[in-house]
Amino acid sequence: MSEPIPARNILVLGASGLIGRFVTDDLRARGFHAVGIARHFSPAQRVTSFDLEWPVMSMDAPALARLLRDHEIDVVVNCLGVLQDSPGSDTRAVHRDFVERLLEAIRGSGRAIRLIHISITGAANQDRTAFSMTKREAERLIAASGIASAILRPGFVIAPSAYGGSALLRALAALPFELPKRESATPFQPVAIEDIAATIAWLAGRDIADAVASAVTWDLMQPQPVTLGRVIGQFRASFGTSDMPRVTLPGLLLDLGAKLGDLASRLGWMPPMRSTAIAELRRGVSGDPSCWMAVSGIVPKTLAAAVGQRPATIQDKWFARLYLAKALMIASLALFWTVSGFIALFVSYSAATEILSAHGFPPDLVAPVTVITSLMDMSIGILIAFRRTSALGLIAGIVASLGYMAGAAILTPDLWIEPLGALVKTGPAIVLMLVALLTLDNR
Repeated sequence: MSEPIPARNILVLGASGLIGRFVTDDLRARGFHAVGIARHFSPAQRVTSFDLEWPVMSMDAPALARLLRDHEIDVVVNCLGVLQDSPGSDTRAVHRDFVERLLEAIRGSGRAIRLIHISITGAANQDRTAFSMTKREAERLIAASGIASAILRPGFVIAPSAYGGSALLRALAALPFELPKRESATPFQPVAIEDIAATIAWLAGRDIADAVASAVTWDLMQPQPVTLGRVIGQFRASFGTSDMPRVTLPGLLLDLGAKLGDLASRLGWMPPMRSTAIAELRRGVSGDPSCWMAVSGIVPKTLAAAVGQRPATIQDKWFARLYLAKALMIASLALFWTVSGFIALFVSYSAATEILSAHGFPPDLVAPVTVITSLMDMSIGILIAFRRTSALGLIAGIVASLGYMAGAAILTPDLWIEPLGALVKTGPAIVLMLVALLTLDNR
């Protein structure tokens, strides 16, 4: 018989993320009472009434302490993290300052609480980005706090879901692209998310006074050395694309993609290719999991087992192929609407008004209609460009396009047969906007 699960109330911070969501569900399946907290859950992620949306980043230490007391928390799992500074994301605030308040809250809660903190691999002297340096600062705060804690440093996480970097690698595996030799040779030891969840469950089941599970720092990954190129190769085997001809991407293209990703992040998007992501990718993912394996008894899945435990479904393949195309769709549609409106208003204003005049439009309405439609087009493009308003912009673009087609059918039907087929091409543009709208979800 297996040992009964101890009565533990567990608080998972960042329960909407890749690790946090899986861990929350796994703990509940094992019989623990897990409260998942995130700034926002998608409707599909809100599984029970204990998936709570709380603005924990704006909560001070006393408020966090009340949260711990109100839910009688025994274990806190901190999965919060952001890749780099951008509007609404501050690496120092999330990684360092919040952990400082959380430690103060644990001390002030009056409860014996174990903290399980998800960090990053590597040595401190290799930290070069704000992401890694603030993560390391949090580790030092935890180590100096005297609180029962476990710092977990997962390798590259392989999970059924895919966000950010994990989705990018799947896209590279599904498409005819090859990373440069330098990046392909980077150490990239993986870990199955099931092994992370099993580790957290093992820690959560230990008594708070158990020295074996207190003040530990473990690398979580398979012990065998693996390169980034091999990880992508394993996904190719899963997708059935191993024999696909490929073009090697130049390193400069990766750097350009990172700069464009940084620009997109200022518009509220969270692209996987940003300067921090490329820097951390080139640094690699490596560590020594021997201590973790010896103490917990967990034997981590190998890369082949983690990726190959289930063949890629058609859903997996479509997602991987469309992942990078989504960014192209959004960018091209934003530029299409903005530039077309700008050209009509500032570059070819006379030609635009002439079209209306030549088709018997009332002279007093020609200029106002041209200006209004041009400004509307530019507004739609700007709405699409910003993540927060992108859905509204796409819907507005579809409605406007249908309006242009209907208006032309009534007022200027001959435009449907003009040689360049401008109105005929509006139909495929509507379809593209619909596809972009249907793929906007990130989680």
